[in-house]
Amino acid sequence: MDEKTKAYLKHGGLFVLTFFTATLAGTWWINGRIWLFTDYSWADFLLGMSYSIPFLLILTVHEFGHYFTAKYHKVNTTLPFYIPLPPFPGSIGTMGAIIRIKDQIKSKLVHFDIGIAGPLAGFVIAICVLIYGYSTLPGLDYLFEIHPEYEQYGENYVDHVYEWEFQEQMVFKLYAEARVQDSLEAVEAGEIDTWSFPEYQKQAEFPNISIGKPLLMIFMESFVSDQRLVPNANEIMHYPLLMAGFLALLVTALNLMPIGQLDGGHVLYGMVGYHWHKRIATWFFLGFLLYAGMGYVTPRDPIEDLIWNVPLYIGFLYIALRGLKKSSQETFMYALIIFAIQFAVPLAMTGIKGYSGWLFFGLLLGRFIGIYHPPSPIEQPLDFNRKVLAWVALIIFLISFSPAPIKFG
Repeated sequence: MDEKTKAYLKHGGLFVLTFFTATLAGTWWINGRIWLFTDYSWADFLLGMSYSIPFLLILTVHEFGHYFTAKYHKVNTTLPFYIPLPPFPGSIGTMGAIIRIKDQIKSKLVHFDIGIAGPLAGFVIAICVLIYGYSTLPGLDYLFEIHPEYEQYGENYVDHVYEWEFQEQMVFKLYAEARVQDSLEAVEAGEIDTWSFPEYQKQAEFPNISIGKPLLMIFMESFVSDQRLVPNANEIMHYPLLMAGFLALLVTALNLMPIGQLDGGHVLYGMVGYHWHKRIATWFFLGFLLYAGMGYVTPRDPIEDLIWNVPLYIGFLYIALRGLKKSSQETFMYALIIFAIQFAVPLAMTGIKGYSGWLFFGLLLGRFIGIYHPPSPIEQPLDFNRKVLAWVALIIFLISFSPAPIKFG
């Protein structure tokens, strides 16, 4: 078997595996069923495909936008490598896909073209998926099949099911079911049952997942869909086309961040060159970390937690900030300044809180992806059309980004 055939098999195998994990993840988002851990049927797998097919279609168009643009500029590159992610609860089934550039890119213009082609191509397909999803929303009966406990409230379910009283009812229902089962097992085993509702209530969790909608989805809800059928932010994950479109916008926005060799880093580098890219990327990264950790550690936390969390968190910031390539002393100073601001702001302004989910992405940026863009031998200025596309990319980033995309609670 020659090397070319082996490469095709590798790329194809990763795609098939990613399709499988994304489909299983889609089933969990839609109806909460997990393969090997709950009842799972072929119908569930087909249901999961209504999520995996549009999501992977958008990712594939994105990557082939890069691929064909690289080929146009005669830059040697690989086919996309799809990255599967185990379909555990909360997983989206994939970490996306990447292509690997095999040649040195000698021109700032080529960097720009390859970088911007992917987000633009994927964004067009994401818009199509969302328009179709919002214009063909199912009736409320669809949601009531997934959550039959909502049906008693009809169209006004949003006013009731997210209140504490309803949550407590659900916990009590779960307790009653578990209590009956436990009692039966205790009787069979000859043991004494000691369950009590207050103790169960302390341990029980009624899952709640909320999607932070980007501006584009908010716009589409107002102008594309039937307002009566628009799902609440806590229910979007049950609508596979909307969930796939939302995740595609999120991936697009992350790729368009003006940092390192992300797509947005290529675009920014093409616009302003190496030196200005370095300055803007530095301040963007610092602001990103500052927002992400705002409220993560606060003066209101118990002192016994602060004793451990403060040094660990400062250490985390130090590791992430090593991506700035400063001296150890400067890096530690930056970490202390960011922590001091994050720690002090909640004292002056209660309710100010970032999104701690971004901290892990900040670590990836600082330690693996990198903050700065390497210079090219040829740094010619962009023409007018490319400058327009760069501003379009900025608009796409702003309407696709969600400050707090997925909240579990």
